[in-house]
Amino acid sequence: MIHLQALPGTPKYDGSTNQIIEKALNEACTYQQAGIDALMIENMHDVPYTKNDVGHEISSLTAIIAYLIKQKTGLPLGIQILAGANKAALATALSAGANFIRAEGFVFGHLADEGYIDSQAAELLRYRKQIGAEHIAIFTDIKKKHSSHALTSDLDIVEMAHAAAFFLSDGLIVTGMHTGDTADLNELKKVKTATNLPVLVGSGVDLDNVTDYMAVTDALIIGSYFKKDGYWANDVDGDKVRALMKKVNSNG
Repeated sequence: MIHLQALPGTPKYDGSTNQIIEKALNEACTYQQAGIDALMIENMHDVPYTKNDVGHEISSLTAIIAYLIKQKTGLPLGIQILAGANKAALATALSAGANFIRAEGFVFGHLADEGYIDSQAAELLRYRKQIGAEHIAIFTDIKKKHSSHALTSDLDIVEMAHAAAFFLSDGLIVTGMHTGDTADLNELKKVKTATNLPVLVGSGVDLDNVTDYMAVTDALIIGSYFKKDGYWANDVDGDKVRALMKKVNSNG
């Protein structure tokens, strides 16, 4: 995961789009040289996040960065635009030649930091059809982190996985409660057994647990661990990336 620096119009934007682009490209190259299989970008520094929609100043620059990363690395590339701006992410992915998006709020509403996030599956998949983007996969969070799921507390994660599969998700993402928190291995095993969809770990992967996660999932989304001191807002630590990839490759 590449966490873009704060984009135009957001409280932490520093006025330099060139610097944002350069930093993202440098991180992409660091990851590629370390043997990472795929990349994803998100507007993590755009706090506080708007809900379900962002301005053109966000999606347009994200598309430019994604296009440049795709041209530079040739790696599979994903887009996430916070918070829950899934249509914007899909349009950005199409414009940039990206391969997938990460969507929160796909099935079952939940209360997040930004307010109530409703399910978007029907609208999002119709939009994908309308713009001719059916080749772009939509990987969907279930029991999204940074959220309260009190309204759906009578449903376990397997029921949510079944619903996402029924609503035509292309893959399921399971996370811990917060950024960097470990995902529950037992929940991952249940979800993997319950559906035929790819299952991805969305948080908490590190050098110590990567082998365990690889045994029960199809892909790992790693952001915080690859940063200095394991904090998402810090610079990428190339040594940590290389060490983890060495272990991944040694396990086949």
